[in-house]
Amino acid sequence: MAEVLSQSQIDALLSSLQGGGGAPNAEDKPEKKYPKYDFTSPRKFTKDRLKMLGGIFENYSRIINTRINGLLHTTCEVELASVEEQRYYEFSNALTDGTVLAVAHLNMQGVQDEAPVLFYITTPVMLSMIDRLLGGTGDVETDLPDDYIYTDLEIRLYENLMHELVSVMGNSWENYIQLSFEYGRVEPNPTLVQLIGLDETVVLVDLVLKFPNCEGHISVCLPGMMLTNIFTKINQENPASRAVAEDKSEEIFDHLRGSNLEIVAELGRTELRLRDIYNLNVGDVIDLSQKKDGPVYLRIAGRKWFDGMMGVSEKHIAVKIRRVYHNVERRDSQVNEQ
Repeated sequence: MAEVLSQSQIDALLSSLQGGGGAPNAEDKPEKKYPKYDFTSPRKFTKDRLKMLGGIFENYSRIINTRINGLLHTTCEVELASVEEQRYYEFSNALTDGTVLAVAHLNMQGVQDEAPVLFYITTPVMLSMIDRLLGGTGDVETDLPDDYIYTDLEIRLYENLMHELVSVMGNSWENYIQLSFEYGRVEPNPTLVQLIGLDETVVLVDLVLKFPNCEGHISVCLPGMMLTNIFTKINQENPASRAVAEDKSEEIFDHLRGSNLEIVAELGRTELRLRDIYNLNVGDVIDLSQKKDGPVYLRIAGRKWFDGMMGVSEKHIAVKIRRVYHNVERRDSQVNEQ
């Protein structure tokens, strides 16, 4: 028999249709959004590489945090905000005519004519640091114009600060490769100079710099070709370092194989009074509470490594090994038990 709708169900259905909706009481599910991928300019670096750079610049943020605190005699916090791959024109389009960039160069054997590394520090936080260098409190105007032009003295102090920040950047790569970066110059108008190709891939690292009375950003623009050369160098050196380590380990084992090591065969254990030991004579028998076919323990450095049975080999008393104790914890427990 067909199901008959009640009047209330009919009214609910009509009201939903008049409202342009679908079924009544149906929850609208939000549309799932997917990130857009530009197939005309595919990504050059994997997530693992970007994660690796994130770890490197987290280390760099800690290094410059200590350096800035020492230079300015104040409390400062530097945190890594993001590591993103993009095209250089995306970075350069955000620059204005009054923007000042610091240019640095990588020193790595076998690599020449590299595109420079670019540093950009927001104007308020840079002026605050300059003020502290001159003995001030670091207070700056909150409404600085976007086209603020640095004076010659400020440019000179800007260079001194950037020289300090660039000189320690190589230390953050020490876990992977030995690098050094050299400060080049300050570029007061980068929009008129093509430092990097507009379509070249770069990795933009954003650091947040926080003072008690000021906050800003440090942006580090790393050319993609330079990073590719560094990663290639890392991949080449890692197998070599493993080979060297293996060679050294084999050399160590060669020395150990020729060393002398005392092995003690233990037939059994018992306790005697000092008076009984004093009265022992040749031919006396000591009861070890051990069966004649019981195991003989072989100890190295006081620890049980093997057990076996007494026997004769070429008219010499010998011990035939039956079991090896591979578990170190078991060796220690056996020592306590015996």
